[in-house]
Amino acid sequence: MLQYEEQRHRVAELEKELAGLKDSLGLPRLREEVEMLEHKTAEPGFWDNMEEAQRITRRMANLKDRDERYLRLAARAEDAAALIDMGDEAEDLSLLDEVKAELEAIETEVAAMKLSTLLTGEYDSHNAILTFHAGSGGTEAQDWAEMLFRMYNRWGERHGFKVTTLDYLDGDEAGLKSASILVEGENAYGYLKSEAGVHRLVRVSPFDAAGRRHTSFSSLEVMPEIEEDTSVEINPDDIKMEVYRASGAGGQKVNKTSSAVRLIHIPTGIVVSCQVERSQYQNRDVAMKMLISKLVEIKEREHLEKISDIKGEQKEITWGSQIRSYVFMPYTMVKDHRTGYETSSVNAVMDGDLDGFINAYLTALSQNALGAGGEDDL
Repeated sequence: MLQYEEQRHRVAELEKELAGLKDSLGLPRLREEVEMLEHKTAEPGFWDNMEEAQRITRRMANLKDRDERYLRLAARAEDAAALIDMGDEAEDLSLLDEVKAELEAIETEVAAMKLSTLLTGEYDSHNAILTFHAGSGGTEAQDWAEMLFRMYNRWGERHGFKVTTLDYLDGDEAGLKSASILVEGENAYGYLKSEAGVHRLVRVSPFDAAGRRHTSFSSLEVMPEIEEDTSVEINPDDIKMEVYRASGAGGQKVNKTSSAVRLIHIPTGIVVSCQVERSQYQNRDVAMKMLISKLVEIKEREHLEKISDIKGEQKEITWGSQIRSYVFMPYTMVKDHRTGYETSSVNAVMDGDLDGFINAYLTALSQNALGAGGEDDL
């Protein structure tokens, strides 16, 4: 039957993609590495070096998950082909909707897995810490920062990541001045590293009685979560700790305690805060992890030899430095200035539909084709 023949063609295309994906994943080498790591875990004294043991077990779990995920996809494609044959032979169209739905789900999963093969950075598999800062524009910019906060929370929820608010500082009249969230899940940093930079908003401001168009800026920092048992050493004398009362939008985002902690790294001026835990000790522990993560991310990004080489210069959150523009008026358009990727579905983007931008960034990065950003052509 013609309807089933069309679905059979989709399966054939999927099988080609899966074959290519098998090569991209390097499954034979992957399985050899898993076997080698399993032998290591069985060696006497393996757990004597806890840091190295944790690194090896994390690596082994990630490799196994990648292999099993591929095998599940291949099996689902085979099952779909068998279902097509069954429906075709019986000339029964009642299975057609089930076949189409299953093939669409497999295609989505294959596309996601192909994207994950572009994640080759040292920290790509780690959790991600996102920090939002309102920039130029007063209340309008603070409202924009909160819109971005919601957008990335929604992106995390859509992809099954666990999202936890670590810190939240209310805006003067609306929105937020700064906030931090932890996004937990495999490859969270690998996907979200593309989002670091200044985000520009153009809209008619709801805070302007005259209904004028405003341009606002907010920045997003993205760091891999680095465990405290890494080789990073920070002199305790270089850290200044401040304690303050927690605050959060409507009391919904954080626990209301007087144990919030702010750490200042004196040599670089870097500041991190945490107020989500119930005790000062716990908040300091999380803030210290955030500080280590930020220092390691800067060190890697700027190709520095040691932490003490970090100067702590801050790029201004204003005109000319944006990576992406979000235009609500006089037309709707979201455009990434580094890749040229754009969409007119601004509402979908603000609801967390960022995969097109992330895919375009990772593809361009793998091809060394990224632009610098900051262009003003919208």
